[in-house]
Amino acid sequence: MADRKKVNLPYLYEKYHKGEPITMLTCYDFPTAYLQEQAGIEMILVGDSLAMTMLGYETTLPATMEDMIRHAQAVRRGSAMSWLIGDMPYMTYQPSTESAIRNAGRFMAEAGCDAVKLEGGREMVDRMAGIIAAGIPCMGHLGLTPQSATSIGGYKVQGKDAARAARIVEDAKILEEAGAYSILLEMVPDRVCQLITERAHIPIISLGSGPHASGQLLIYHDMFGLYPRFKPKMAKVYGNAGEVILNGLKQYVQEVQNNAFPQPEHWFTLKDEAYNELLDLLKD
Repeated sequence: MADRKKVNLPYLYEKYHKGEPITMLTCYDFPTAYLQEQAGIEMILVGDSLAMTMLGYETTLPATMEDMIRHAQAVRRGSAMSWLIGDMPYMTYQPSTESAIRNAGRFMAEAGCDAVKLEGGREMVDRMAGIIAAGIPCMGHLGLTPQSATSIGGYKVQGKDAARAARIVEDAKILEEAGAYSILLEMVPDRVCQLITERAHIPIISLGSGPHASGQLLIYHDMFGLYPRFKPKMAKVYGNAGEVILNGLKQYVQEVQNNAFPQPEHWFTLKDEAYNELLDLLKD
């Protein structure tokens, strides 16, 4: 998209106020970022989910700042115009506001991110406020927060009873008042998401939380069948790239074993004159 302009906060808020849905995807590498750029994805999240999708861990917890920075740098090189969000990994902001500001600053300075995201509600509001006071836009994340999955009962829908739903609604207001420019709601019941969206004055992004939000997020690997361990209910598969790749790999193995690959069009050759001269040189 040669004529695409850089996505910034005024652009995102203009869409929000017009009621136009915002598009958001995860991304972890240069070629995928390039494709998302060409497709016009507006917000790209370099999620700590890369610990699972790219590095093969069972959870998001092993992701380090070094992992996140390296992948965010690659994504920035592939997508110059998107609003790029660096996901604060486990224990890079929980210990203190100082650590939160320092690590958020690394995303901005070293990877060229436009914002950061951190998980948690009222218990993390001081970290978020500190980051924002340092001049760094910050996105909240409520509902299923994978970094604290063990304390919230695992990877399941959050806010299914009235008391817990009320806490999520209250936390959304607290984060907004702290200065969050947007909030991601992951695996929250659709009616709870709708309540939060209707009460908020900032964009609310849904990940498996229904249509009543300011925008939608999907995990890239889920939407193209690239994560082998499970397929989340909330993910729509837009194309089974994993199956296409697997079939291609199987075909490659078969063709090499049967001497069907390579064919003449797949290799380089040497002219007879040069080859004969080479043989003469080797005689000497």
